[in-house]
Amino acid sequence: MSALHKFLLGRSTNNLSSGIVGLANVGKSTFFQAITNSKLGNPANYPFATIEPEEAKVQIPSERLNHLFKLYQSEKKIPATITVYDIAGLVRGASSGEGMGSAFLNDIRHVDGIYQIVRGFENTDITHIEGTVNPVRDLSIVQDELVLKDLEFLENIKERLGKKMNRLPKNSNDFSKMQVEVNLLNKLEEFLYEGRKIIHFKQEWTQEEVCILNRHNFLTAKPSLILLNVTPKDYLLQRNQFIDDVKKWLKEYSPDDDVLLFSAEFETMYNKFKENDDVKGLSDYCKNIVGDDESPKVESSALPDIIVRMREALGLVSFFTCGPQETRQWTIRQGTTAPEAAGVIHTDIKETFISANIIHFDDIASVEPPLQESNLKAQGKIKRAGKQYIMNDGDIAVFKAAGAKTR
Repeated sequence: MSALHKFLLGRSTNNLSSGIVGLANVGKSTFFQAITNSKLGNPANYPFATIEPEEAKVQIPSERLNHLFKLYQSEKKIPATITVYDIAGLVRGASSGEGMGSAFLNDIRHVDGIYQIVRGFENTDITHIEGTVNPVRDLSIVQDELVLKDLEFLENIKERLGKKMNRLPKNSNDFSKMQVEVNLLNKLEEFLYEGRKIIHFKQEWTQEEVCILNRHNFLTAKPSLILLNVTPKDYLLQRNQFIDDVKKWLKEYSPDDDVLLFSAEFETMYNKFKENDDVKGLSDYCKNIVGDDESPKVESSALPDIIVRMREALGLVSFFTCGPQETRQWTIRQGTTAPEAAGVIHTDIKETFISANIIHFDDIASVEPPLQESNLKAQGKIKRAGKQYIMNDGDIAVFKAAGAKTR
């Protein structure tokens, strides 16, 4: 398998989810309400305002879907979604049961990716559980708690494996497989003791390593996107007093994690203006926040980029099915074959898969509606794909299966 289709950590399902994680009282529930445009959650100025994790499906923004909807002149369009959970806040000592520690760590174990909210604004009216605003300290606390819990979990796994191996002949296949697993766990244990996350242990994983790690579902094997929650003014001007220190810390201790500036307060106001289609009100609000001396660098929501970046971190790509009835975006993991992609639509199509007709989005990105597929055929832009075909991000597919089933 080429590097383009490398083995990915995490579940192989296409129904992946993300969880909103961070210290207590840093704006997680406000972010959840903004990203879901809902009144769910329970934002409040005290720790553990969220006890049970809230859940919502978030639409994936896609200009490609909008273009295809117009191109095929469909009756309706159906975007892809990703499930987002608002998880109880973490405190120092969570791995030892402090605060909502046990519940927090159990909830995070069930999500596939992590939105880590870090507070990057000063406000004496909003209590910080650590007493002061220090994003680098907060990042360290969260990472340390996840690492400590994984170390505890890893030690238990090694103990169980050791007992099983003691009962097996040393020349047996089962013993050899367990030895491979123990060797990997020993290396990961050393890495965790350095305060690092498993996901950053190496860039390329083997299939065997992925199978081992997926079986154990380590907390630090999940991809993370760091969201620095700043004031509306900082977001609009795209600057913050803490951002350089945060980037420096990430480079050393969590090198593959990206950090994005966002403002939960701004996103809440942005949604209100958008609901009322009040473009002028939004522009006036932004200018008033920034003041007369500067101009906003952005006046739009950070959420579309945040959603797309999480999909990328999870190794997700999209394909589309298009026709007069509907244009629909489907979610698959990188490296998915054509029959596996067909199975996302319906298992019968996967089991009886014959072939697929594939159009690459780039070939019709500049085409004006209505689409004439006969022209595409004449230009050789509709390709026949077999069972070994690996789906590309943006493919438009028509799957053919036995029994005259086509989708």
